[in-house]
Amino acid sequence: MENVTDYVDSTFDYSGIPEFCDKVNNHQFRLWFMSPFFSITSFTGLVGNLLVIFTFIYFNRLKTMTDVYLLNLAFADLFFALSLPLWAVGSMAEWTLGLAACKIMHTVYKVTTYSSMFLLCFISVDRYFAVAKAVSAHRLRSQAVLFSKASSIAVWVLSLIVSTPEMKYTKVINNSCSPFSSYSDPLRLDLQTSQLVLAFVLPLLVMSFCYSRIVRTLCQTHNFERNKAVKVILVVVVVFVVCQAPYNAVLFWTTVVVAKGGTEDCAYENNLLYVTDITQCVAFLRCTFNPFVYAFIGVKFRHDLLKLMKKLGCLSQERFVNYTYNRKSSSALDTDTTTTF
Repeated sequence: MENVTDYVDSTFDYSGIPEFCDKVNNHQFRLWFMSPFFSITSFTGLVGNLLVIFTFIYFNRLKTMTDVYLLNLAFADLFFALSLPLWAVGSMAEWTLGLAACKIMHTVYKVTTYSSMFLLCFISVDRYFAVAKAVSAHRLRSQAVLFSKASSIAVWVLSLIVSTPEMKYTKVINNSCSPFSSYSDPLRLDLQTSQLVLAFVLPLLVMSFCYSRIVRTLCQTHNFERNKAVKVILVVVVVFVVCQAPYNAVLFWTTVVVAKGGTEDCAYENNLLYVTDITQCVAFLRCTFNPFVYAFIGVKFRHDLLKLMKKLGCLSQERFVNYTYNRKSSSALDTDTTTTF
């Protein structure tokens, strides 16, 4: 019987041939952790954002710019939460849903990511004018809602435009759904750079400027509600940074690695995949956190939500009265221009 080694050329130099990088452990991690995580996040995101949408529509609360932006933010997070089951499938070993579902998954992700970040910028700008520039904001109050609706449409259109590459380049390669043909695909550099700038750096700069000015203005007042408003602002900023900063830091580093031509270190590449997956999961929590941070934290919104729950039979009249009575003083101070605070 002939030996297999007889057919191996011992004089051939195999050092120039790249070795196959085994990602079995990473695939197992995605299967056992990310699939359940996406499913749970999808459910909580759907519940939270549907409550926001129903409450806004039922009580006709679109009376300020922030109300309009919050409703659009809830729709963006709702659409993203609806797409998370696709991400759960994508975290498995093989993509089995076809090209159309693959394109939908990545396109919805990018459109809702960009729209959410742009809307958060508009919310911070509106809060800045309502608090730091109260006189100017009151003068333009009659035109504010119309402007917010027009700017919301512009946000969705712009988000669709900047998401065009995902619609075009996303494909199924080697039973995997991705816009990139490989880890070191040059297209990855352009897409990740644009996402870093438009979906993190720009919103962070706008929010930092607006909320720092708001805090400075509030600290110059003597209203006893000032400390509560400052705490709310800090919660808004902290949640944004905690959810978005880790993933975008990893995204920045992987962009640098791709710009340098990728890596041939299999262990290093696998570690980057683990860190990217974990931080991405944290970033995806935005569809769950946004309703609580930007809507439920408002006194008027909580009161409307309780009334809705009472009408639906989820809350007794006694509990409703007790809850609203204990917050009567703070509710009286919540005006149409302080939805978030």
